[in-house]
Amino acid sequence: MTHIEAVFEHGLFRPVQPISLPEQTRVTVAVPDLASVIPTPDVREVLSRRHSSGSTDTAARHNEHQP
Repeated sequence: MTHIEAVFEHGLFRPVQPISLPEQTRVTVAVPDLASVIPTPDVREVLSRRHSSGSTDTAARHNEHQP
């Protein structure tokens, strides 16, 4: 079996390297699970990002959301 690396774009699989197949050759494409293709962010990296709300006094609005 030959493995061909391809990129999926605009609804089509485009081979990364030239392929020597006759036109109209029917092939079967095996696609890995999306979980192994799409990288998931590392939770520690996401939580370590700094967020700036612009407010320097975080306790100033504490009571606004209390019942």
